[in-house]
Amino acid sequence: MAISLVPPQRDTFADGLGALRGRIDRRLAHLLSTSADESDLIGAAMEAALLSPGKRVRPLIVVLAGCQLGAREAPLLDLGCALEMVHAASLVLDDMPCMDDACLRRGLPTVHVRFGEDIAVLTAVALLGQAFKVISSTSELPSLLRAQLVGVLADAVGAQGLVRGQYQDLREGSRPRRVGEITATNHLKTGALFAAALEMAAQVAHAHDDVRMTLREAALELGQAFQLYDDLCDGASDAPLCKDLGKDAGKSTLVALLGQEAARQRLYGHVQRIATLLSGVYGPDCPLLRLLYLLFPRLY
Repeated sequence: MAISLVPPQRDTFADGLGALRGRIDRRLAHLLSTSADESDLIGAAMEAALLSPGKRVRPLIVVLAGCQLGAREAPLLDLGCALEMVHAASLVLDDMPCMDDACLRRGLPTVHVRFGEDIAVLTAVALLGQAFKVISSTSELPSLLRAQLVGVLADAVGAQGLVRGQYQDLREGSRPRRVGEITATNHLKTGALFAAALEMAAQVAHAHDDVRMTLREAALELGQAFQLYDDLCDGASDAPLCKDLGKDAGKSTLVALLGQEAARQRLYGHVQRIATLLSGVYGPDCPLLRLLYLLFPRLY
């Protein structure tokens, strides 16, 4: 079944999404609970990395996916915030001179530029530790489920998840690669947290196996689409200056391999498949599908 990719008109959904993002931001600030002491550079750097203005895509996905399956918002908020902490930690590391050597993130100086490389490394570790603490102490969930969710996040972060994807991008991205090699890296580097987001939502909602399998497929497509969209924006002259552009120069990305137009068509195919999969679980006008339209504004 083909889903028409026509972005919806602004309505109460956009307002509701803004309100949900506000609840996420407030919960992030509460869970961080850093010291107000100006000498606490780690706390200040954690705040800078985590609380700077962001889209909060991963926690939005957790909450929308789980609530539509019948789960309560409160534990989903905590799980989404844990994922956002992992995402923030990965950005701190990704921006460092030994990796992408970026100076700008979300329109602000990167953590290592502002606080130093030593503080940046410690901040990333602290955010990862806080993420696992949040999941393990979510009291509204049974202890066995909390342990399983910790395992989901550990798999997403570890040597066969984010870490592996970042390694492949750093060590293999400068050489010519085939399409399959690039998409495998994209899945690990970008798709791992999307897969964790939908898997966590499904587990908290006690979703049936067929639903979980469909959501896993959607997460695979979403990871590919998100990274491909980011690569397309990296070389766009009219992209908003929220982070350093041109960092993909010399990398064997799908855009470099296939060209802008072919990459754009490939992106459209991924988004089409995501829409079909999500519609099969939630219906054709579900909140997750509406969020999808907002994630790829330059696609239209």
